[in-house]
Amino acid sequence: MTLLVRRMIGRSNKILITTNSSSGPLVGRAFSSSIIPITVFLFPGDAIGLEMAESLKQVFNVASAPIQWEEYYIGTEIDPRTRSFFTWECLESLRRNKVGLNGPMEMPWPSTSTSRAEGLFRKEIQFYAKVWPCFSIPGYKTHYDDVNLIIIRENTRGRYSGIEHQVVKGVVQSLNIIIREASLKIAEYAFHYAKTQGRKKVSAIHKANIMQKTDGLFLECCQEVAMKYPEIIYEEVVIDTCCMMLVKNPSVFDVLVMPNLYGDIISNLCAGLVGGIRLTPSCNIGEGGIALAEVSGEAKYGFYLVAQMVEIWLMNSAPDIAGKNLANPTAMLLSGVMLLRHLELNETAEQIQNAVIKTIAEGKHRTSDLGGTSTTTEFTNAICDHL
Repeated sequence: MTLLVRRMIGRSNKILITTNSSSGPLVGRAFSSSIIPITVFLFPGDAIGLEMAESLKQVFNVASAPIQWEEYYIGTEIDPRTRSFFTWECLESLRRNKVGLNGPMEMPWPSTSTSRAEGLFRKEIQFYAKVWPCFSIPGYKTHYDDVNLIIIRENTRGRYSGIEHQVVKGVVQSLNIIIREASLKIAEYAFHYAKTQGRKKVSAIHKANIMQKTDGLFLECCQEVAMKYPEIIYEEVVIDTCCMMLVKNPSVFDVLVMPNLYGDIISNLCAGLVGGIRLTPSCNIGEGGIALAEVSGEAKYGFYLVAQMVEIWLMNSAPDIAGKNLANPTAMLLSGVMLLRHLELNETAEQIQNAVIKTIAEGKHRTSDLGGTSTTTEFTNAICDHL
């Protein structure tokens, strides 16, 4: 039996905030000025997602971020850290509040569309774009020191449309759905983003040399939109060549726009360039400025023998360290920063981001995945000290 829990956590005082700042990583904001606190949907996920969410709430509170969390979590009555599944109450909360944050979850693979955070929200709300910033953190040494990329992924079509069928026994087919309207929309988003954020180049990633009609249509749409932005350099790069170039010299890229599957691959590759998935935030964008920040999970696979068959599970929420106070909350904190910028609360967003980066750069308080020995609590407290 599962248990759905909803909590309202936030600040009780209301302050009138106005801002005319246009800087920030997201386009199509939902708010330009608001009476606050602003209610934000929060689904921590499970396992370490719960610990990461506690860190997020602590940092936001110390920074006096004008946010009231409408929090949902689902688990068994015995242990809420077990596998999590969405309900329609969660979906309606996001629709009502227009902005939310989703933590990592443990889920079976393959899973049904209604048991996955990404699948349910993208399908029901039509988050057409996923924005994934990937940047080097000063003071944290990796193979590259100058990574500063923005990955913009078409979120609704492509290979992830999930349309598959069996042609005959032993032969199955998966459809790659590319639609002109969706391709124009994501291309427009990428170029508008580049222009408003001072970026110089947009690279369309494709495999049109093989998939001439599907990826060919995607490129046609990118080319059409590129004509409207002559000040932005436009190029087309085959996906396999792109992967090689990213590993050799990621600084040759700026903004990358691509269909769904390629975005999934490239975003994880780029996360590896800067130190791992726990350092990279992301945010989904839908019509009317609705936004859902998202924390991706660790790529860990577990194998279980069930009824003489091997069942594969994708461990998105690192259950092996759950409850041990070892989780790195950086990705969730930076995803929260993206939401603040989306709400045009840029000053608070800048304070939190600087505190996170300074804490990692100093090297005194780092979690084990960053080569340190600090607990989640110690790392979070250090960030709060910098605030």
